[in-house]
Amino acid sequence: MRRLVLALIAVVLPAIASAHALDPGYLELRALGQDNWRVTWRAPDIGGRPMPLKVRLPESCGDASPTAPVFDGRAWVSGGIANCPGGLAGGTIHIEGLERSSTDTLVRYELEPGRAQVHRLTATDPAFVVPAEAGVADVLQSYVSLGFSHILGGLDHLLFVLALLMLVSDYRRLFWAVTSFTLAHSITLAAATAGVLNIPSPPVEAVIALSIVFLAYELTLAPDRRDPLTTRAPWLVSFGFGLIHGLGFAGALTEIGLPAGDIPLALFAFNVGVELGQLAFIFAILALGAIAGLLLPVLARHAEGLRRGASYAIGSIAAFWVIERISGF
Repeated sequence: MRRLVLALIAVVLPAIASAHALDPGYLELRALGQDNWRVTWRAPDIGGRPMPLKVRLPESCGDASPTAPVFDGRAWVSGGIANCPGGLAGGTIHIEGLERSSTDTLVRYELEPGRAQVHRLTATDPAFVVPAEAGVADVLQSYVSLGFSHILGGLDHLLFVLALLMLVSDYRRLFWAVTSFTLAHSITLAAATAGVLNIPSPPVEAVIALSIVFLAYELTLAPDRRDPLTTRAPWLVSFGFGLIHGLGFAGALTEIGLPAGDIPLALFAFNVGVELGQLAFIFAILALGAIAGLLLPVLARHAEGLRRGASYAIGSIAAFWVIERISGF
C-alpha cells in the first residue's frame, strides 16, 4: 500500500507543484560607499505582471528612483541608487503587500561593502529592523529557513526522493539510502561553497535531472530485472547521486550569498534547513501512505498500473528537464 500511495503522489505532485509554484521576491542592497546603496528588486510574476509589492526602505533613505520593471524570463527587475545618511542599521525594511501574498521575500543587504547579510521576510513577518551586526541566532534562523524553503520548492530534488521511496521497500535499507544521500550532498555542498569544487551550474542541473530518469527507469522494471546495485546497495546509488544534488544546493546558496565572518555557521544552518525540509517531505509521504492504507484499500487492485504510470510520469518529466537543461548550456 505504501508504494501505491507513493505512485499516486508521483502522478499528482508535478501538477500541484507547477500550479502553486511562485518564485520569491528578492531585494538586494549593495553598499557602494559614501552612504549610497545600489537597490535591485525582483518582483514575482503574476499573469504577465509584477506582483503588487512595494519596497519600503528605512526612513533615512532617499527615493531610489527605481527604473521601470523589466521581465527577465522569471521575474520583474527594477533598480536604482538610494542614499541613506547614517547607514541602514536601525532602520526598517518593509515589503508592503507581502502580508496579502502567498510568497516570501529574500533580503540581501550590506552594511558596508563586501559584508553581506541575509534576512527572509514572509506574509506573517513582512518587515524587519536591520541589526547593526547579525548575531548567531539571526544567522541560524535565516539560513535554516532558507534551506528548508529551498528543498521544499525544488521539484527535481523532491521527485528524486519520492522515486527513492518508491524504489526501496525495506525500511532499513530506506533509512541507509536516505542517510547516505544526506551525507553525500552535505559533503559537496560544503566543498563547493568553500571553493574546493567549482563546477558550472548547467551541467550539474542536467545530471540531477538524469539521476531522476535513472530511478524512474528502474521503477518500470520488475524487481528481479533491476540493476543489482540498485537492488542490493541502494545506499551506494543514493550516495553517488547525492554528491551531484549537493552541487545543486551549492549553486542556490552561492546565488544567495554567505555572511562574511559567519560562513561556517551559515553553511551549517542552510544544510540543517535542507535536511529538515527533506525529512518533513518524507514523513508527510509516509503518513499519507499509512492513512491511505486504512481508507483506500480498494485501490490495491490497481497498484501495479498506478506504479508503472507514476514511473513513466516521473521519467517523462525528468527527461524533459534533461533536454531543456542541456539545450541551455
